Amino acid sequence: MSSNELKVSKIKEGTVIDHVNAGMALIVLEMLGITGTEGTVATLSMNVPSKKSTKKDIVKIEKRFLHRNEINQIALISPNATINEIKDYKVVNKFQVELPDVVIGFPKCINPRCITNAREPPKQTYYVKSINPLKIRCKYCNIDMNQSDVVKQLTKFQGLTK
Repeated sequence: MSSNELKVSKIKEGTVIDHVNAGMALIVLEMLGITGTEGTVATLSMNVPSKKSTKKDIVKIEKRFLHRNEINQIALISPNATINEIKDYKVVNKFQVELPDVVIGFPKCINPRCITNAREPPKQTYYVKSINPLKIRCKYCNIDMNQSDVVKQLTKFQGLTK
C-alpha cells in the first residue's frame, strides 16, 4: 500500500454507501437518523479521490441495512451512489440507487401554502422531472424543487447544508 492510499477497515455486517456526492456524507447520516448518540458504529470518508468523479464520500454503517425509502432519499441527493450490503465481511448485494418516477412521503414541500404542509396533510408526492440535475415537482401545488431545496428539506440542521 502506498502512502497516499486510504485504509479503512472492513465491516462484518451492515451497509456501505459508496459514490456519495462529495460533501454529502453528514447529510446522509442525518437522513438515516444516525447522530452518534444511539451507539451505531459508522465510518465516514469525505472528499476521497474517485475514478468515476473527482471526489466522493463513503459511508459505512455497521449492523444496519437500508429500507427502500432510505435508499430513495439517498438517490435524491446522490443519484450515482451505490449500496453494498455486507454479511460476514463479504458483499452479498451491490446495486446503484435508482430514483423512482414518483417519490412519496418526503421531502417537505418548499411551498408554505401547499396542502401537504397543512395540519392533516396528504403524503407529499413528487414527480421526478429530471435526475441530473435533480428536479422534482409537487403533485399538489406544482412547485419545482432542485437538489439544494431537497437537501434543505431532508435535513433538520441547516448548519449541515451549504
